[in-house]
Amino acid sequence: MSSTEEQVKALGRRWADAEVRGDTETLGALVTDGFRLVGPVGFVLDRLQWLARHRTGELVTKSLDWHDVEVREFGGTAIAIGVHEQTASFKGTPVDGRFRATHVLVREGGEWRLAGIHLSAIGGPPPFTAAGKGAA
Repeated sequence: MSSTEEQVKALGRRWADAEVRGDTETLGALVTDGFRLVGPVGFVLDRLQWLARHRTGELVTKSLDWHDVEVREFGGTAIAIGVHEQTASFKGTPVDGRFRATHVLVREGGEWRLAGIHLSAIGGPPPFTAAGKGAA
């Protein structure tokens, strides 16, 4: 049997591949019923909304790479933090990006399933820090 880290990273590869293929059957099988995605600008999608982006053809993902992943296990929960890089469009508008992605996984029926994904843009210091205000 493989380690939690290996299992979670394998699930991540299946998820990224299914996103690129728009494979809602596989995506649906990888997530819990209560799945939530928090997007990089704060929007929240439930499981059905998340899957609908592919079913309608509104979201087209040309490439998705999830790398530099660190996995930590807490009983029946795992937190995986990595870098999510995508080339994609939503309703014809580019939504390419490089994000810090936090995946929350829970063990269901002996297998890991995604309960949530939170994307945060990777950038410089926030404008509210001393360095961002131009402090002397």
